[in-house]
Amino acid sequence: MMDAMSAAGAAEVTTTGLDPEQSAAVLAPRGPVCVLAGAGTGKTRTITRRIAHLVAGGHVAAGQVLAVTFTARAAGEMRGRLRSLGIGDGGAQVQARTFHAAALRQLRYFWPQVVGDTEWRLLDRKFAVVSSAAGRVGLSTSTESIRDLASEIEWAKASLIAPEDYPRAVAKLRREAPVDAAKVAEVYHGYEQLKARGQDGMLLDFDDLLLHTAAALEEHSAVAEEFRDRYRCFVVDEYQDVTPLQQRVLDAWLGERDDLTVVGDANQTIYSFTGATPNYLLDFSRRFPEATVVRLERDYRSTPEVVSMANRVIGAARGRIAGTRLQLIGQRDSGPEPSFVEFDDEPAEAAGVARTIKRLIASGTPAAEIAVLYRINAQSEVHEQALTTLDIPYQVRGGEGFFTRTEVRQAVAALRQAAGRDDLPDAIGADLVTLVRAVLVPLGLTDAEPAGAQARERWASLSALVALTEEQLTQDPELTLDALLRELSLRAEARHPPVVQGVTLASLHAAKGLEWDAVFLVGLTDGTLPIQHVLGDSNSAPDDAAVEEERRLLYVGVTRAREHLQMSWALSRNEGGRKSRRRSRFLHGLIPEDSPASRIAAPVKSNKKRPRCRLCGKQLIGTTATMLGRCEGCPSNVDVELLESLRSWRLEKSRELKVPAYVVFSDNTLTALAEQRPQDDRGLVAIPGIGAKKLEQFGEDVLGVIKGSGTR
Repeated sequence: MMDAMSAAGAAEVTTTGLDPEQSAAVLAPRGPVCVLAGAGTGKTRTITRRIAHLVAGGHVAAGQVLAVTFTARAAGEMRGRLRSLGIGDGGAQVQARTFHAAALRQLRYFWPQVVGDTEWRLLDRKFAVVSSAAGRVGLSTSTESIRDLASEIEWAKASLIAPEDYPRAVAKLRREAPVDAAKVAEVYHGYEQLKARGQDGMLLDFDDLLLHTAAALEEHSAVAEEFRDRYRCFVVDEYQDVTPLQQRVLDAWLGERDDLTVVGDANQTIYSFTGATPNYLLDFSRRFPEATVVRLERDYRSTPEVVSMANRVIGAARGRIAGTRLQLIGQRDSGPEPSFVEFDDEPAEAAGVARTIKRLIASGTPAAEIAVLYRINAQSEVHEQALTTLDIPYQVRGGEGFFTRTEVRQAVAALRQAAGRDDLPDAIGADLVTLVRAVLVPLGLTDAEPAGAQARERWASLSALVALTEEQLTQDPELTLDALLRELSLRAEARHPPVVQGVTLASLHAAKGLEWDAVFLVGLTDGTLPIQHVLGDSNSAPDDAAVEEERRLLYVGVTRAREHLQMSWALSRNEGGRKSRRRSRFLHGLIPEDSPASRIAAPVKSNKKRPRCRLCGKQLIGTTATMLGRCEGCPSNVDVELLESLRSWRLEKSRELKVPAYVVFSDNTLTALAEQRPQDDRGLVAIPGIGAKKLEQFGEDVLGVIKGSGTR
């Protein structure tokens, strides 16, 4: 042990340049310590200084410290910081690893003592095994289906849920399964059986590494004794993202000891879909009543203006996590106020963002210090195009560029195959859209957004291709499939620039842990952020916990910005489309009253009663239900013969006017007409989508078609 004077010197060195709260965390006595660290508050500096202080003060040897975090990048950064502090120079070093890397190292060492001569190998790609298990129970083996099943198995294992308990667990948690829960359980069970019967010995996936490591320590006292003699001090970063399985491993590592430092921020919990839970962070003081708890709230990353916006975003949060929110205090010099911009449509939004980026680069902000962040990867395409148009270099992080995605490549290949067939009629205008849809249906294009994250991503990409087709038709009503394919080829070629240090395009999840001088948060509409499937529908209420997680995603996005922050949304997906979108509910109360976006986007107060389903009487929720005049789940009483007559009339009218068919009437409007069969002008305008202008243009024709089809 160092003497008191040496210890005092070590404390002075390890707290140099730290603020009082950071110093308190560094100098906290050995034992349980919980550091609640807000975004940009210097948590990595704080925990590495704490490790350095414990080592320099003689409390623990460097080789007896195990620090775990959630990414190899973060672990590498931690090791680099420790080396710069002189910890790990010669002799045993602090082990800074991910949970899985630490478990893999330990399991390889202890396996012979625990299992014996049985061979095992790491299954780093489970796709083929899950596919085999799914095929045996008659489920689809499409790429997206298998990815969703694999993700669901990972969630179950991370949550310590066995195959036989899966259906009951998802029902209790109201979790959306990608397919019938009983079928998922069968696939899960079959997957585990196939791994156990591997040709070259047992197959262990990454979750098995944690399960077997925990079991080895829990069930074999000699293994536990040897491990706990080696590692005596533990540090866990991003503790709000720990899963039940990871906590089980951590408990096995600790045993009866309490030399544990955890760092986290419950308001950055955005991985619940993987099994992560902030409960262990929130309950830390209950588990360790003598724990030292330190709150880091001084934000050194962002300007006070950005910090204020972040506080306001998270200040509206509700639920248990909201009670622990940190009030960030900006430490940087003042900067520009965050801006809000509303656009008519997504192409206009992307073009506007690209123009602003161009000005920022011209004024001296490096392209590599600028990011465009969105909710799902399928949103990147329109921004890739806009940046390319202005010759702005970019790179897509955490996802492939739009035209390099598997489903998009498959779709283009299928369209080329269709173009090469001689048994298909030449399609232009509305017929072309119908043909494109027909080709994409077998690849995953459905009328409604499907369940499962991977299936939704595929669906969004395929829907974007249909929207692109419709957009091209507005510019060229005589567009053919060959011409469309040439356009797709040109766009794909233009968006394959060499790898550059350019503007970053990334999803909000992929942006976690990163920061830029300028951040553009795009697509902030209800249905995108918060994403549609957490909002419920006419038959289900919103998932309040999931909606709050979507709010935290926005908070993470805001706190990525150091100086410039712009938040934007588009009222329509396609150029010239119906402006039916609403800006995100999370922006309510954030936009200054003198902002043009506030005047344009403020919620409209109305005494008008919400429409009700003409069949069951429930209030209608969502555009499609409102258009049809009934809940989407209620039975359709559509007159099929009339619907076909209306479609034929629409096609003829669109060719006459040289516009896409949807410009005349949408499919939903035609369906509503075929269900409700209005007999006069009053009945027509009662159907959403038929206003005064369309009544004047098409009313007489439509009534003629309806009357000509006879009565039911």
